[in-house]
Amino acid sequence: MRLVFLGAPGVGKGTQADRVTAQFGWPKISTGDLLREAVRNQTELGVEAKKSMDAGKLVPDSVVIGMVREKLSASSCQNGFVLDGFPRTVPQAEELLTILTSRGLKLDQVINFRVSRQDVVTRLSGRRSCPKCQSVFHIEFAPPKVSGQCDRCGAALVQRSDDKPETIEARLKVYDEQTTPLIAYYQAKHLLSDLDGSGEMPVVYGRLSAVLRGLGAQ
Repeated sequence: MRLVFLGAPGVGKGTQADRVTAQFGWPKISTGDLLREAVRNQTELGVEAKKSMDAGKLVPDSVVIGMVREKLSASSCQNGFVLDGFPRTVPQAEELLTILTSRGLKLDQVINFRVSRQDVVTRLSGRRSCPKCQSVFHIEFAPPKVSGQCDRCGAALVQRSDDKPETIEARLKVYDEQTTPLIAYYQAKHLLSDLDGSGEMPVVYGRLSAVLRGLGAQ
């Protein structure tokens, strides 16, 4: 099954995509992960991407689309995938359609996760990440066993620059202006399903599982 998970930063779509991958085996394609890896490795792309990410702006379409096109060409994606964080704009959605059509493929569904703005700010501002193994914690909802220290590798946790309150507001403003039109775009194609993303992760996954079962996932 070929899915897009849509929603503002912090709605939990990445966590739910991980659960879907674990249950069904469809690989998760996260542009955020791809971009952060490039930033860590200080590639030319990473340097360019970091400027946009630190300012709460979207990375240029040409950069993101190239990464996604390469990932979708992998054999692991032939039987399905979950796109997390792409597309973020209507032009990106049109490019995705072109990529899939050229391979004789189509999207099965776009899941739009909805969470209140205040919940988004709370979720993101409390997030802490491990710069070494990339594990993610939350000071309120999923704290590490030792404050400030990664459970997996023991490295000091950090707050990513794009998880700071002032940057979160900028990210949400960009989302409202550039990503929200995707809702109308996918509604017009009869591909959109709204999903209540509030509450504990297992509860949200129960709602998501019901949608996927309705689409024929087993």
